[in-house]
Amino acid sequence: MELPKTCASAVLLVLSALGACAMDTYVAAVYEHNVVLSEDTEVPVSSEEALMLMEKNIAILEAAVKEAARQGANIIVTPEDGIYGWVFTRETIYPYLEDIPDPQVDWIPCVHPGRFAPSPVLERLSCLARSNSIYVVANMGDKKPCNSSDPRCPSDGHYQYNTNVVFDSEGKLVARYHKYNLFVTEKQFNYPKDPGFVTFNTSFGYFGIFTCADILYHDPAVVLASRFQVDTILFPTAWVNTLPLLSAVQFHSAWAMGMGVNFLSANTHNSTLDMTGSGIYAPDGPKAYYYSTEMDNGHLLVTELSSRPRLSPDYPAAVNWTLYASQTKQLPSNKHAFSGVIYHDLFSFTELTESEGNCAICQPDLCCHLSYKMVEKQQDEVYVLGAFDGLHVVEGEYYLQICTLLKCPSTNLSTCGQPVEMAQTKFEMFSLSGTFGTSYVFPEVLYSGVQLAPGEFEVLTDGRLRSRAPTSKPVLSVTLFGRWYEKDPPHTHQASP
Repeated sequence: MELPKTCASAVLLVLSALGACAMDTYVAAVYEHNVVLSEDTEVPVSSEEALMLMEKNIAILEAAVKEAARQGANIIVTPEDGIYGWVFTRETIYPYLEDIPDPQVDWIPCVHPGRFAPSPVLERLSCLARSNSIYVVANMGDKKPCNSSDPRCPSDGHYQYNTNVVFDSEGKLVARYHKYNLFVTEKQFNYPKDPGFVTFNTSFGYFGIFTCADILYHDPAVVLASRFQVDTILFPTAWVNTLPLLSAVQFHSAWAMGMGVNFLSANTHNSTLDMTGSGIYAPDGPKAYYYSTEMDNGHLLVTELSSRPRLSPDYPAAVNWTLYASQTKQLPSNKHAFSGVIYHDLFSFTELTESEGNCAICQPDLCCHLSYKMVEKQQDEVYVLGAFDGLHVVEGEYYLQICTLLKCPSTNLSTCGQPVEMAQTKFEMFSLSGTFGTSYVFPEVLYSGVQLAPGEFEVLTDGRLRSRAPTSKPVLSVTLFGRWYEKDPPHTHQASP
């Protein structure tokens, strides 16, 4: 049946309007914030004093939001704990909390400020978004009353949640997420009974959100990327860098690549606590990132991203993480294997004694294979190939399978696995693979000075992490960081990074 001309043109008009609304790319911003901290988080303060501290931080965040909007950003992410800091007790955090309603209430706090319980922070954030026509993502505290009919209700009669909020460019509250995997020091907060899978749609993509330690677990992080198929993850964090495998820029960029999503990571900045490292990451590598232990001020990153990376012709193909290594001829067992500790886990190591070669190292069910060639082997630098296959049990419990090529801090082999930030040895080539039991593997390449290597390596569909060309900087580590979620113990409040 043929449509009347007026009807057909109306349909075309609607379709073209929809096409015009959906943007192929958008401009993302993240702000690394040096938080103004309370002098003593053990001493209770009045709600007026709490608000004064929060206003100081929001004023700094406001300048970042305005600058991001001036540069054309559609959305900005600010850090976890960015409004009041950290290490509170349950009692001392309370004056900083607001009762954040479910976004289904359809509320613009900036326009209707008195509609719910006192909420000066929500109002201020809403107005920031509205007056700058930008989506604003922030982290704050939520309080929810409960009573004795709820067996989980705390003795003080309310829940306290580490919470992310998202305001759209009109200032409307469009998302609220309660952190599910609390770090061991977060005694001031409760974790929700069930993980929240929080998503929202925009004209520039489909977004999911979670916080800091959540990235190490299956729920909600993997579910948002795999089952919900979000385009972009929003990630406020207060991440303490843990070299050699878990510095912020290193792990967050690897997660984005391994899960095939855009990832907007905003870290707090505190050089004395080794907190730095924010980035805007795409499935094919970092688009912009920042790492500095020298500077004390905040830092804004702004860059363009694909709105729907999965639709891109160069979207990475699926990887069979065990294929290449399982077909590799087993090398003779290494008589010179030795043990070393990385972040409380006992790795098996073998030293790379030659400037080039092939080697392997195994732990229970994981065998790691490396082919490599150094540009020029430095006599005073030692590199090892390491393997770990087991349950990590300190500051959280999660099952790991890791293959890593890394530099030792000294020529003394007992130091291998300890943090190191500088190196002198470049590699002509490297190719790392492993017989992984999991399909969730995150590829990391870290250069001297804790710098990333955008575009300098690739992941092949047979599970090899391989250099594209000689490394432009000396190498700290090359790692396949596998997470075997099915082997994790049940979720508890003792989660971590």
